[in-house]
Amino acid sequence: MDMEEKPKYGEPKKFDPDFKGPIQNRGCTDIVCCIFFIVAIVGYVAVGILAWTHGDPRKVIYPTDSMGQYCGQGTLEKKPLLFYFNMMKCASPMVLLEFQCPTPQVCVEKCPNRTMTLVTAIGDKQDWEYYRSFCREDPGVKKSVPQILQEKLCPAYLISSKPFLQRCFPSLGKKGEVITVGDQETFNDGEKIRDAKDLVAGMKNATVVMEGRQVAMKIFEDYTKSWYWILICLLIAVVLSLIFIVLLRYLAGIMVWVMIVMVIAVVAYGIVHCSVKYVSLKDTPGANITLQQLGFQPDFSVYLHIRQTWLAFIIILAILEFIIIILLIFLRNRIRIAVELMKEASRAVGYVMSSLFYPIFTFFLLTIVIAYWGVTAVFLSTSSEPVYKVFNETVCPHARETCIPENFTLSKMKTDCPQSECLFAFYGGETPYHKYLIFLQFYNVFLFFWCANFVTALGQMTLAGAFASYYWAPNKTKDMPAFPLCASLGRSLRYHTGSLAFGSLILAIVQIIRVLLEYIDHKLKGAQNKFAKFLLCCMKCCFWCLEKFIKFLNRNAYIMVAIYGKNFCRSACDAFFLLMRNVIRVVVLDKVTDFILFLGKLLIVGLVGIFAFFFFSGHTDAFKGTAPSLHYYWVPILTVLVGSYFIAHGFFSVYAMCVDTLFLCFCEDLERNDGSASRPYYMTTELRDILMKDADAAQTPTSRDMAIGGPGEERWQPRTTLSDV
Repeated sequence: MDMEEKPKYGEPKKFDPDFKGPIQNRGCTDIVCCIFFIVAIVGYVAVGILAWTHGDPRKVIYPTDSMGQYCGQGTLEKKPLLFYFNMMKCASPMVLLEFQCPTPQVCVEKCPNRTMTLVTAIGDKQDWEYYRSFCREDPGVKKSVPQILQEKLCPAYLISSKPFLQRCFPSLGKKGEVITVGDQETFNDGEKIRDAKDLVAGMKNATVVMEGRQVAMKIFEDYTKSWYWILICLLIAVVLSLIFIVLLRYLAGIMVWVMIVMVIAVVAYGIVHCSVKYVSLKDTPGANITLQQLGFQPDFSVYLHIRQTWLAFIIILAILEFIIIILLIFLRNRIRIAVELMKEASRAVGYVMSSLFYPIFTFFLLTIVIAYWGVTAVFLSTSSEPVYKVFNETVCPHARETCIPENFTLSKMKTDCPQSECLFAFYGGETPYHKYLIFLQFYNVFLFFWCANFVTALGQMTLAGAFASYYWAPNKTKDMPAFPLCASLGRSLRYHTGSLAFGSLILAIVQIIRVLLEYIDHKLKGAQNKFAKFLLCCMKCCFWCLEKFIKFLNRNAYIMVAIYGKNFCRSACDAFFLLMRNVIRVVVLDKVTDFILFLGKLLIVGLVGIFAFFFFSGHTDAFKGTAPSLHYYWVPILTVLVGSYFIAHGFFSVYAMCVDTLFLCFCEDLERNDGSASRPYYMTTELRDILMKDADAAQTPTSRDMAIGGPGEERWQPRTTLSDV
């Protein structure tokens, strides 16, 4: 008995009289990759448990004293501020290397509001009572001043300070050109009279160390104040997206043109608004400096007071408006056809109405993935142990060596360097766990990409299976499954978890390579090797293109898996060659539809973004009493813009997936059938009219001639149902 000859890659399918749409009796695909994915997930859970066991997020939130204790936590709950014994020691270059000032530090309840020395304070009972609150331990009454200073129990002096980032910094000021501290030009450090300007270097180094934390804490504070309003804005984006999707279902033709006009209007409004701002700043002092002269400012609102910023916005929006209008002019005929294709997609969505709400399920799964990755990353980065090092003001052979504070006073290090101290330096560790911590972080990032791509792939295959059920049903009302979306989700998870894992694994590998290239690029920013920079730039560009191609191929491969139930590689090849045989149709129709949907996303983002800008910036009197007071109002605005785009993308992806599935099914239908009574088309009359409207221009000989019997031979017959055959 001869075996059935399989078509070669690149050849159209042969007619199969038993083919009736998405295969119901299918088997598991890519089982090896499925097992590998399950093992990887189990390992991911193990990494999370390991991180949660060793990690402590307090290390990045609260300041730490010389003994590694958290200020404001546990026994030090009432002492939330960190006080430096000698701020001038922070001027050491080692501060920038080890992120720790070589001076004792203690947690205090309040920063000192007086300037005094240990010598003057110890002679006055009231002053001494106040002074002792800034000591590491109570020196008692028997120890003399030299003993207290030698054992570093108390600071040699106090300077009037103010809290900043939960740390006490000298309250410096200016009298003319002279720097002052506590309204005084000098201070006594217990040994001699010093100028207030001597404190500047120490404060500068300490500030550089904490600059990143300062911005991060301000941003975090802005989120705590505005998260409620951010959620409201994102909810508005959800409602707008749902309204547009539902209206597309019933008024596809009108809504597409409404979207196009509104996008042009929103961008035009942006140009007008920026122009008004640009003109209004004409006579404002300091508004005419360039962005290059201004440099980087953590407070982005500063840039909005510069005319050049608004000029840049005008140019960007004008270019965007010009590109949109030019594309609309040249694609006007194709847009009309794409509108008809959107109408057909709306009919399919009408039969699978639950698909409109499927993005919410995808968002939920992605939220879990992102939250797990973020929490694990924080716990991994804070799972190191406190490391103590020897700090000494004079030359010491053991300087910067690791020490143990419990027995340091009896150690050889203390004997060799009597003036040395064993102080907390940073968080690290030398155990096997800490040595391989970087690999655990890498594994966390890689599994994040893999799981996120898997969730996205699951959504694509589920929607493709549901819409393929619609296309291949001879009678849409009778032959459609009762719950097509749930049936498709069940098939995808039961039979094709391995295929989903395989496709998402390939994409995750490319994405992690791109992350590594960005990391290398960041490290080589100061390098002078032009060839290395050029090579790196080429590699980044190539992998960016590769990622886009793999996403495109995966998407169509999942559609073929949903229809035929074959493994990932076979489905990817079938999808690729099928699209290549219909490449002109892909460019002319499918991509024009994607452009229209992109305009819809742009419209949602623009409408919500305009509302967020006027609300959070306080430029409108209507919101001045309601909007929260923020350090950087651009933080919630950017969050809303990015969130709105992803929300709009999620909802519009339903239509995009529907169009892609119908298009691929149409191409398959053309190659399998010819419209005769024995081989009827499964496509609806409306879809046939849309996609064959430009048949002569949009078909390649290898597609039309091989599919329906040769050039000039139109063999379309009215579509019949299986019961009629």
